[in-house]
Amino acid sequence: MQFPAGWENAKSIKYSQGFTKPAPRDFVGYGSLTQPEALAVYNFTLSHDFRLTISYHTQGQEIYWNYQNINPTNGYEIGNKLASASGYLLADVPYNSSFAGYKDWFIQSYNKPGFTIEAGIGENPLPIGQFNEIYKDILSIMTLGIVLS
Repeated sequence: MQFPAGWENAKSIKYSQGFTKPAPRDFVGYGSLTQPEALAVYNFTLSHDFRLTISYHTQGQEIYWNYQNINPTNGYEIGNKLASASGYLLADVPYNSSFAGYKDWFIQSYNKPGFTIEAGIGENPLPIGQFNEIYKDILSIMTLGIVLS
């Protein structure tokens, strides 16, 4: 959640929820692209011509496919295929989580399909007992993502 796609909105939302310092979840940082791992992914993406991206998070068994009112060509159709392959629900991102993600920045910057896969179900950290099911679900998504890209 460090990408330049509504980062200020993400900061306002997450800070109002009490996530104001480094923590295991929901801290957006002190600025966009201030952490080396976010900057590395950003620069890596700038140096390649990706046709689509798939990001993984946990909890929800949902696939998020758009960013605000930006709906890339074929994004919904590809999202439906990923949902069908995995059994996950294709969904709109909840407003409080709809800013500053890698998918958000990729869609905003390139107007190409990007997806966030919310793997597993329950609260983080997910129980290790879900590993085999999650692996099966995301393997189908990764395989289809390769074919479609």
